[in-house]
Amino acid sequence: MTQSIAHLVHSGGRKTASARVQLLQGSGTVITVNGKPAETYFQQNPAYLQSILSAYDLVKTETQYDAVIFVQGGGLSAQAQATRLALSKAFLEVFPNLRPHVKKRGFLTRDARIKERRKYGLKKARKASQFSKR
Repeated sequence: MTQSIAHLVHSGGRKTASARVQLLQGSGTVITVNGKPAETYFQQNPAYLQSILSAYDLVKTETQYDAVIFVQGGGLSAQAQATRLALSKAFLEVFPNLRPHVKKRGFLTRDARIKERRKYGLKKARKASQFSKR
């Protein structure tokens, strides 16, 4: 914890979404995503916001750190998961003793599942046209 909190920037990814998180010392109530409040950015589905806040709940530091988040690519769900990964990494740099708890919840695992590429001769990755005997 010798380095300044303002320079803690970590990234996370999921599918084609990538997120960069910057932790700032503050009230803990300000979480901005691409310049908007997180509640506004993830208003389509409250579960996305809850996914992000679960990293705060695990660390129990919601009263100490604000987060400035930049996300791009993918959909809202993938962006929320990428943000949770980046937040978890950033919190671990501040509190390295919490690593076993964060790892046990699966917040440090990058979900590597991505869309499979389309193969030639097929309609999609694995879908072929119907076989005709005659």
